[in-house]
Amino acid sequence: MSTDNELQTTFHQIADATRSVYDRLQKLQQKAEFLRPDDLDGQEWYELLRQKLMPQLGSEPWLVAAVVGGTNIGKSVTFNHLAGCQASSTSPMASGTKHPVCLVPDGFTQKHDLQTIFPDFILHEWSSAASALEESENHDLYWRPAPELPPTLLVLDTPDIDSDARINWVRADAVRRSADVLIAVLTQQKYNDAAVKEFFRKAGSEDKAILVVFNQCLLPEDEEFWPVWLHTFCSETNIKPDAVYLAPNDRRAAEALTLPFYDRPWPVPEGWGSDSVDPNARPRNLREDLSNLRFAEIRIRTLRGSLKQLLNSSDGLPGHLRHLKSASKELAAASEKLSSEAVLKIRDWPSPPNSSFVDEIRLWWKARQQGWARKVNSFYDTIGTGVTWPFRLARNAVQGEPVPPLDKYREAEWSAVLTTVEELLDKLQWMADTGNRMVKPRVEAILEGASRSKLLDTLKRHHSAVDFAAELRDTVAAEMESFSEDSPELFKFYRQLHNVSAAVRPMTSVVLFSLGMGPAGETVAPLIADSAANLVIHVVTDVAGGTVAAAAGDTALAGAAGTSAGMLQTWFHRLHSVFTQRRVDWLTQLIRQELLGNLPEEMQAAAGLPTSEEYLQLESALAELGGLVAKLGSGEASANTTSKPVQAPPAD
Repeated sequence: MSTDNELQTTFHQIADATRSVYDRLQKLQQKAEFLRPDDLDGQEWYELLRQKLMPQLGSEPWLVAAVVGGTNIGKSVTFNHLAGCQASSTSPMASGTKHPVCLVPDGFTQKHDLQTIFPDFILHEWSSAASALEESENHDLYWRPAPELPPTLLVLDTPDIDSDARINWVRADAVRRSADVLIAVLTQQKYNDAAVKEFFRKAGSEDKAILVVFNQCLLPEDEEFWPVWLHTFCSETNIKPDAVYLAPNDRRAAEALTLPFYDRPWPVPEGWGSDSVDPNARPRNLREDLSNLRFAEIRIRTLRGSLKQLLNSSDGLPGHLRHLKSASKELAAASEKLSSEAVLKIRDWPSPPNSSFVDEIRLWWKARQQGWARKVNSFYDTIGTGVTWPFRLARNAVQGEPVPPLDKYREAEWSAVLTTVEELLDKLQWMADTGNRMVKPRVEAILEGASRSKLLDTLKRHHSAVDFAAELRDTVAAEMESFSEDSPELFKFYRQLHNVSAAVRPMTSVVLFSLGMGPAGETVAPLIADSAANLVIHVVTDVAGGTVAAAAGDTALAGAAGTSAGMLQTWFHRLHSVFTQRRVDWLTQLIRQELLGNLPEEMQAAAGLPTSEEYLQLESALAELGGLVAKLGSGEASANTTSKPVQAPPAD
C-alpha cells in the first residue's frame, strides 16, 4: 500500500467484507442443512474467521502475545518474567496449566471487550495463580491488569500443547488463533515432539510472528547444538523465527524471576559455536523486547495470514463451497426420482360427473337472474322436470335406481388415493434401501414414524368428510367470477343473451329436447348417446344457443351452437381441470402433512443450492474480500519485528 491512510481504508473495507462473508456463510450453511455439510466448528479456516478475524479486524493495532509450548518446559516461568510477578503457578513437578492466564494493560478493558477477543472462553478476573491449574470442563480464562505492559499488548500463558488431555489442545488452539505473536518455548527434549510441531505448523501457515525461547540450556556447551535443534524444528513446521533467545537451566533464577534470556541470531552465521558468543553480552529483557515490537506491521501480517487461510482454495472457504456444490450435484443427479412430482406420483385421477357441473352452472346463473327472466326460467325448469318424469321412471325400471353421481365419484377418487399411497410408500422404501447418504436417513426417519394402516385410516377419515357438492360449487363460482373479470364484455354479452333467452324458451324447447338438450338434457342425453360431448353441447346451447335462436330463428340453432361450442367447450374442460387440480392438491397437502413434511421441497432446494441466492451472495462477498486482500500486496513483513534489530555478535 502506498500510504498509511490507504492501508487503514483497505483494512476497514476488509473488515466490512469479512463480516459480510461471515453473515452470508451462516445463512448458506442453514440452507444447505439437507446436504449434511461438514460442521464449520473445528475447521481451521472457520475458527480463524470466528476467533481472529471477526473480533479483531477493523480495530486499532493491539497485539495478543501467547507463551506456548509442551509440558514442563518453563512456559509459566517465561510468562512470569514477562509479567514481572508470579502470575502463573510454577513447580519442578510440572504444574500443568489447564486454563489460559492473560495479562491486560491498564485501561484496556474500558476500551475493548475481552469477551469479543476471546469468544470461546468464560472470563474471570485473576485472584490466585492456582486457579489456572484446576480441572474443569469449562473453557475458563483468568485475566489481570499489568501496568508494566504497553497499552496495546496482551500476554497469555497457555495450556500444554502436547498434553494427553484433548481439551487442553482445544484451549491452546483457541489462544493460538487469537494471537498475533507466539513465544515458542522449546527444550532439547520437546523441540522435535510431534504434537508440538503440528501446533506450530498451523501457526506457520497463519504467518504468526514467532519468538523462540530455547529454555533449560546447558551453556556454553549447547551453543553448538541449539542451531541444529532449531533448524530441524523450523524445517518441519515452516516457522521463520523473528527472534531467538536462550535461557540457562537455572531453577533458583527462574523462581526469583531473574532468569537471563540471551538473544541469538537466526539464521546463524556459518561456523557458529560457543566461541562465537560474547561472554560479556548482557541478557535481554523479554518484556521490553515484546513491548518494542512493531505492532502495526505484525498486526497486518497476522491478519493477512488468517485471511490467506480463509481464502485458501483447497483448505479454506472456497474448498467448503466446492464441497457443497459437489454434494448438491450428487443430489441433483437423483433429483428426477426425488422431486416432489416423482415422489408423489398421481396418475389416472377420475373426472367429476358432467351432470353435476351442469347443475352447478345452472344454479349459479339462476341465482343471478332477476325479475321476469328468473320467473320464466323457474317455470320452464319446473315444466321440464315434469316432462322428464316418464323418462326417469323408464330408466329406473330398466337400470334400477341410479347411484348419485357424486357418490360414484367419491368411490372412484378413493380408489385413486389408495393407488397413489401404495405407490408412494413402495417408492419411499426403495429410496430408504438405495438412497445416498443425504436422502437415506431422512426417508428412513419418515418410514420409521409412519404406519401404513394408520396413514390410510387418516386419509379415509379426511376423504369421507369431503363435501364434493361444495367443492363443485366453489369451483364453478370461482371460475365464473374469473370469467367475468378476465372477459367482462363477453360475460356481459352472455348474461344478456341468457336473460333474453327466457322469452323464447318455449319456442326452442322442442328442438332442444329432441337433441338431448334443454333443461332436462342431463337426463335425456345418456339415454340417447353415452357421450360426454352431448352434455358439453347441452351447456353451450343452454347458455348461448337458445339466445342465438331467439335472435336469428330456430334454423340458426345448429350453426350458432357450433360457433359457440369451441369457446365454451374449452372453458368447460377448464372446469374439469381446475376441479381435478383442487382434489390433487388436497391429497398432496394431506400426505405432506401426515407423512412427507417438506421433504420433496427440501430435496429440490438442496439440489439447486449452487444457484440459490444465498450461495451466489456468498460467492460474490468472497470474491470482493479476495480482491481487497490482494490490494494489500504480497510483500511480507520484515523478518525482524523488534524496533532494534538483533545483530549477531562478530565471530572471533
